[in-house]
Amino acid sequence: MSSVPYPVQNLTLGGDPLSLDRIRAILTRLEDTIIFSLIERAQFAHNPKAYRRGEFKELRDIGFNGSWLEWFLKETETFHAKARRYTRAPSAHPQAYPHPPILYPNTINVNASILSFYVQHIVPRITRQATLTLSAIKRANGICGDEEFEDDGNYGSAAFVDLEVLQAISKRVHYGTLPYLASARPASEPPLTTHAGKFVSESKFRDNPAAFIPHIQSRDREALAGLITKPEVEQKLLQRLRKKANLYALNFSPEGEPLNDAATRKIDVDGVVELYEDYIIPLTKEVEVDYLLVRLDGMSKEEIDALASEKQS
Repeated sequence: MSSVPYPVQNLTLGGDPLSLDRIRAILTRLEDTIIFSLIERAQFAHNPKAYRRGEFKELRDIGFNGSWLEWFLKETETFHAKARRYTRAPSAHPQAYPHPPILYPNTINVNASILSFYVQHIVPRITRQATLTLSAIKRANGICGDEEFEDDGNYGSAAFVDLEVLQAISKRVHYGTLPYLASARPASEPPLTTHAGKFVSESKFRDNPAAFIPHIQSRDREALAGLITKPEVEQKLLQRLRKKANLYALNFSPEGEPLNDAATRKIDVDGVVELYEDYIIPLTKEVEVDYLLVRLDGMSKEEIDALASEKQS
């Protein structure tokens, strides 16, 4: 590793960027980001029109046939790419403190899966209460049937929060600065996922290469998953997440007293926990295993043997 000091968050100030304690601290902070972003999204109705392709004439008129959210993602991240966020941000390519690549080159990117799951499962779940409230208002105004469950029209505000949620989940799964749409990358820039984060896998691999190498060579995904899975850590994460979500979901009276009533919660706490338990954690492990399976690519037998002979850290 380079002697250049690294920071806790952006790899430029101090400490080992592959320290598991440090990685866990960053991922724990991402829990807050994800919960707060989900709470922000839950204040709007489902707005399914924003997720259906070809719904907006103004987008079709400019030759874009995707959904409102896809257009919003593309335009936002095109600007971010022009500002070189993804290739010159401190967590990817620090300018003041250049350092050798920490991760092994890879092109692993599961953002398409994250987007699909978010639109089809997460959004309907977390916006259920806002959608039901909207339908009650519409019924009171004589609008009944399917139309009472239509959008609230907050497409821009909802898409802004959607982007925050998607990028936070993507960072949690990949752990690194990774844009949402590959098309946002200028052709002159290097592949973005080369520097996306699979820090947990790399840290565990470097700690004991000999334990991983035989399973990488035999392409044994199950054995690799077993090496990186810590059930007790996952249970503690879910317990902590539930406590955080319960706290952050509280509303307060004008006097500042917490309203500890499920009916007044800002978000479905069970939905937040299930998002992690049923999707984020399993998908993260898939990415970690995918990263490990390419960890020896391009290495000679001598290099692999030298790795295998290293003593466990």
